[in-house]
Amino acid sequence: MGSYIDLFAGCGGLSLGLRRAGWRLRFAVEAHTDAFATYKHNLLRDEDGSVEWPDWLPREPHDIVKLLADHPLSLAGIAGQVELIAGGPPCQGFSTNGRRNKDDPRNLMVSSYLELVRLVEPQIVLIENVRGFTSMRLRDGETFSDFVAGELDRLGYDTWRSLLYASEWGVPQRRPRFFLVAVRKGLITGVDPFQRLRTFRRSFLEARGLPSDRPVSAAEALGDLVTLGRELELDPAFGKLGFRRLVYQEPGEMCGYIARAREGADGSPTDMRLPQHSPAVAARFASILATCERGRSISPRDRQRLGIKKRSTTPMSADMPSPTVTTLPDDIIHYAEPRILTVREHARLQSFPDWFSFQGPYTSGGPQRRTACPRYTQVGNAVPPLLAEAIGEMLGGLLTPLALKNRAKREDVGEVARKVLA
Repeated sequence: MGSYIDLFAGCGGLSLGLRRAGWRLRFAVEAHTDAFATYKHNLLRDEDGSVEWPDWLPREPHDIVKLLADHPLSLAGIAGQVELIAGGPPCQGFSTNGRRNKDDPRNLMVSSYLELVRLVEPQIVLIENVRGFTSMRLRDGETFSDFVAGELDRLGYDTWRSLLYASEWGVPQRRPRFFLVAVRKGLITGVDPFQRLRTFRRSFLEARGLPSDRPVSAAEALGDLVTLGRELELDPAFGKLGFRRLVYQEPGEMCGYIARAREGADGSPTDMRLPQHSPAVAARFASILATCERGRSISPRDRQRLGIKKRSTTPMSADMPSPTVTTLPDDIIHYAEPRILTVREHARLQSFPDWFSFQGPYTSGGPQRRTACPRYTQVGNAVPPLLAEAIGEMLGGLLTPLALKNRAKREDVGEVARKVLA
């Protein structure tokens, strides 16, 4: 399998999936300190030979704009040596959940992504984003997805686009996401990457002990983390503030999904701090669970009846995949308990394994909320690793032996200078 660069890497969901599919990390770019701390803690370990981080780039948070400004020669110097550039430019500006702003500076990160592609010249490009990426328009009326596809065509790539639902790939969450795959022109002919992906869906799931004829439900994913009638203890890190967590006991017989989540885990999962709800909030959640339709956002009529202003609260259904996990912990109510979910439960719904632990504060508030990246935000922004693994296997199949043997040689100094100054 080839090597890849992970842009806007977040806490590492995409990288984890690509690594499990056999890809080797060249380097990752993530600007948020807490998100990169999680990435580094879990994924930047060299024992298994899956990291090829260059000496010229410190293993620390990096802003992609500054990276391009500070290291243009080094980036151009690895042209043709990286098979894949992958990542999702910050998606809040494209999201249909709330106000969309075409002038949001985060949307300008798309141009930085494309500039790095121009310099490094990978064989394959993968872009992931929210569904709104296909409908948000530039000032000239062109959608962002059409703009990116057009720019990649100009850079010498064929492109394919698709909307994928995480629940179709063993993730216990509906989560529709936009994906774009670009491959250097002439590298593959007569192949639709997304059609190939769908062709091996059944075998991919069955090989991992997951159902292929139905989605994994919320209860199948979280059943061993239910707290009702079970022993609680003070949270090791936050017990002094009164926070408690479940005394975890691994079930004797685990379903396919939980068994996969527990692979490689040693003892109790991390990030299981339970929320501290006031009696009034707990009572409101209990009323929602008892009287509102499960698996759907609370209707306007029910919000009025219960005196709830928040629009996006969804009571989970035990028998269905969860709604899309967001960066806001109070968007989802547990299917069996009148509370929001823990970070670990959110991570389970995103298909993170239990050995993967998150760094930084749990939440943030006040003026920092717009720019901070606490644990709930890290999980909500991530690409589900299980879906990333499936895509990684498909992308690996596009790398023919001939293409691997004939990777473009490093350009001479004059050509590198031409690219940098162009």
